Amino acid sequence: MTVSLSLDNVTAHYGSTKVLEDLSLHVGEGELVSLLGSSGCGKTTTLRLVAGFLEPTSGSIKLGERDLTRLPAHARNIGLVFQTYALFPHLTVRDNVAFGLKQRGVGAADRRKRADDMIERVGLGHLADRHPANLSGGQRQRVALARALVIEPPLLMFDEPLSNLDAKLRVDMRVEIRRLQQANGTTALYVTHDQEEAFSISDRVAIMNAGKIMQLDTPEVLYSRPANAFVADFVGFENMIPMRAISEAGDAVRAEMAGGATIDLPKEKFTVPAQDFILATRPEGLLVAAEGQGVPTKLGLRTYLGRAYQYQCDTPAGEIKANGPLSQPFESGSSAVLVPQPEQCCLLPTEAA
Repeated sequence: MTVSLSLDNVTAHYGSTKVLEDLSLHVGEGELVSLLGSSGCGKTTTLRLVAGFLEPTSGSIKLGERDLTRLPAHARNIGLVFQTYALFPHLTVRDNVAFGLKQRGVGAADRRKRADDMIERVGLGHLADRHPANLSGGQRQRVALARALVIEPPLLMFDEPLSNLDAKLRVDMRVEIRRLQQANGTTALYVTHDQEEAFSISDRVAIMNAGKIMQLDTPEVLYSRPANAFVADFVGFENMIPMRAISEAGDAVRAEMAGGATIDLPKEKFTVPAQDFILATRPEGLLVAAEGQGVPTKLGLRTYLGRAYQYQCDTPAGEIKANGPLSQPFESGSSAVLVPQPEQCCLLPTEAA
């Protein structure tokens, strides 16, 4: 049975320290949502609250119509995959996978069949009689995944499951996790600090900071249209240029930056959110050009990137990074303008920073 997960106004403390504050989150039926953020942002605390390892100070947690808020962990019927695998070293792969079924009173014959079927699905059928010590890290993580899936939980949760694996294996395993999660249609909550991992595996991602969700959206929207300066910085918008709208200029808004330099932003391309705002871009969002409507700059160090040149740029708003075409290299010390590329820029209100 596929169900949704809902956290409503959840607050949690560690002693006198508030870790989560009025956090609300809805994970739809069969959806995989990742909690993404740096250490201490509250993502693991959120997972531990849903798992039943912690109790919230206030708020509610529901899985479908079941209220989990005060239910003990063993009664929640949630599949868990940990960073450390948490396998029983004295049990074979088969017995590790079947452990949850045994705890639920499933008969020996049915237990073995279901365990063997799941072991085959994760590609370890030939290793069913081995012990964890004789497996690689990736194989152990597949066993942990099989053990979580075999009980057919309404909710599957992952706590940094791939952080102990090497780079290539991480990519392979996240594809496998996504494949199995979608094949089973299982609702899933995934915790990671790795942006690429979260974006590649998730239907939606919640970027967290200081116990709050800063933005919850699809990876595509988060990457191209962050809602505030924190998220923009988190997803790689390296340049944050404070600006103030000062007048109308025909079909554009004229904005002023530090040092008095102005730039006209076409209304059909840009929506200015408030009088004071931030022009947020990645380096490729500012095109280095000899002339045009843009931010005046003196060019510093030039770096060859393969697809473009990147420049350290001295502007009235401070030092920023911008890219220029390979066909037109500029010398260090040259004067130029940085022309915003609308599809790769965001205008953000300063109060959302």
